[in-house]
Amino acid sequence: MTADDAILIAPSILAADIGALAAEVKAVETAGADWIHVDVMDGHFVPNITIGPFVTEAVRRATTLPVDVHLMIEQPERYVGDFVKAGADRVGVHVETCPNLHRSVAQIREAGAKACVVVNPATPATALEHVMGNIDQVLVMTVNPGFGGQKYIASMKDKIETLRRWIDAQDHPIDLQVDGGITPATIGHARAAGANCFVAGTAVFGKEDYAQAIRDLRKQATSPQG
Repeated sequence: MTADDAILIAPSILAADIGALAAEVKAVETAGADWIHVDVMDGHFVPNITIGPFVTEAVRRATTLPVDVHLMIEQPERYVGDFVKAGADRVGVHVETCPNLHRSVAQIREAGAKACVVVNPATPATALEHVMGNIDQVLVMTVNPGFGGQKYIASMKDKIETLRRWIDAQDHPIDLQVDGGITPATIGHARAAGANCFVAGTAVFGKEDYAQAIRDLRKQATSPQG
């Protein structure tokens, strides 16, 4: 699937106890997480407001894992540099908010981070076709962005499969990530379609035992799908 075919679990701090953020981030790192996912929302592109670079900086101080920042915001080009300076290793921007997508991708890489492009459920895979040679990661939203705890949209399977074919045709590794409704019951569906990285909010932070939650996700990701 990619140069690194391992299953990557990226707990989202959207579901963490923000009042104990450093401890929460350290806990999921110890529990076996691969990345820490940071959801940034502006109240305009999505109907919710979350965090900014200062919280991202706090996450960076709390972990040695890659910090994966998802910008669900309008005009993300205004803030890419701030998030990279705050410690983002990967920055994702939405096709829907980037009229000059090639430029936005180049900006992320020039700032020193890996570039991710994100597509909402109603956005076709073709919106990404012409930047596949310039990115490091694709994120397929399997819910409509804005809130955690939503139900996984199974019809995203075709889009994930299409992107997997395009990724496999590239001469450099691209991670294929999914975000939204990922639980032990849905992760196998997304994995079978071709995803290798999974954002999990309440499926990790909503459980008492983070390590067991992550183990359950990994196990179910490799379970045969009907």
